Amino acid sequence: MNNSNRSNIFSRFLHEIRRVIYIMLDEYRIILKDSGLVVVFLGATLIYPILYSSIYRNETIYDMPIAVIDESRSGESRELVRRLAAPPALRVTYQLNNLEEVKEPFYKQKIHGVIHIPKDYSGKIHRNEQATVSIYCDMSSFLYYRAMMLGANLGILETGKDIQIERINAAGITGRSAEISTAPFRYEKNILFNESMGFASFLLPAVLVLVIHQTLFFGITMLTGSLREEKLAIIDPHFRQKGKYFPVIFGKALTYLTIYIVINAYILLAIPRIFHLPHIGNPWDIIRFFTPFLLSVIFFSMLISVFIRNRETSMIIFPFFSVVLLFLSGISWPQSNMPWFWKIFSMLFPSTFGIQGYFKINTMGAALDQVRFEYIALWIQTAFYFVTTIFAYKLVTRTRGRS
Repeated sequence: MNNSNRSNIFSRFLHEIRRVIYIMLDEYRIILKDSGLVVVFLGATLIYPILYSSIYRNETIYDMPIAVIDESRSGESRELVRRLAAPPALRVTYQLNNLEEVKEPFYKQKIHGVIHIPKDYSGKIHRNEQATVSIYCDMSSFLYYRAMMLGANLGILETGKDIQIERINAAGITGRSAEISTAPFRYEKNILFNESMGFASFLLPAVLVLVIHQTLFFGITMLTGSLREEKLAIIDPHFRQKGKYFPVIFGKALTYLTIYIVINAYILLAIPRIFHLPHIGNPWDIIRFFTPFLLSVIFFSMLISVFIRNRETSMIIFPFFSVVLLFLSGISWPQSNMPWFWKIFSMLFPSTFGIQGYFKINTMGAALDQVRFEYIALWIQTAFYFVTTIFAYKLVTRTRGRS
């Protein structure tokens, strides 16, 4: 290869770079002129993570108000009530006489659970029979159910252990032997990855990834819808006439990538540390993992945006898919229990692999090579959606040319 050929190749390369930069600057100009896009790309990505993290900052419910119906009115029942009222899970705010009296505070949400101790509670204990304690729980939220069952079961089990020891003592077995008889083995509780067993630590990592996915999708489709409404081409006429689709798509993608690299670091690295969410993963692994994630979301959004005819369409799609994608991610509901169709369908969306990979790296401390499946899947999605976006842009150009 002589010097002139090398010079021509280098000059063509510089020319393509200038085209890409031109597209990037033009895309920045469109975004900055549209206040709605600025709100989506900057406002929503800054506020939503703080908002969600602040709402669920307490992780779980403490001192949940409950009512106790003590029909036994014995020393044994009062001891059980004392155990049930022990912090931090439950707080006995009402001691009532019957279930009829419970209805008003329960329906007014003043209490979220009821414990009913029957009249024969003390008598059955003294007769060495099995007593029954009824638990009624507000199922309008699983957090209420969780707090009620954890607190009530702990109090009932501790009371049951004391009753067992008393019965064994009465049989002539005392001291350490009695304790071993009621608890023949010891167990140690080791909670991995979510030590507080909190709602925020469980769900918010998935929500943070979804914020990135959905704001990117919403912003790109809204931008394209705006251009369509204003009868403007989504591809610069100069490039459309020459059939130069690569610099257009690549330039647009680089625009969104440069914006979201900073946003990505803020949401996935800073927010978990600010709000004390799980963050034991290597930050460098997270950055490398989310490079194909951002690219796949960008090209996926650009592909879908081809079919968006107006600005409002993206506003309809955005809230509908947000909940669907959260369920398909496999965090709120395990993928092992999903029908095969929904498992395959979930693989169409970058959020599925992004959420799974981020959860494993950030919450479980996995290295990048331990999320190889999700990492490779995101690169495959990036390549697939990039190629299909090129074909979609060509199709739009030809259709527009005929019309």
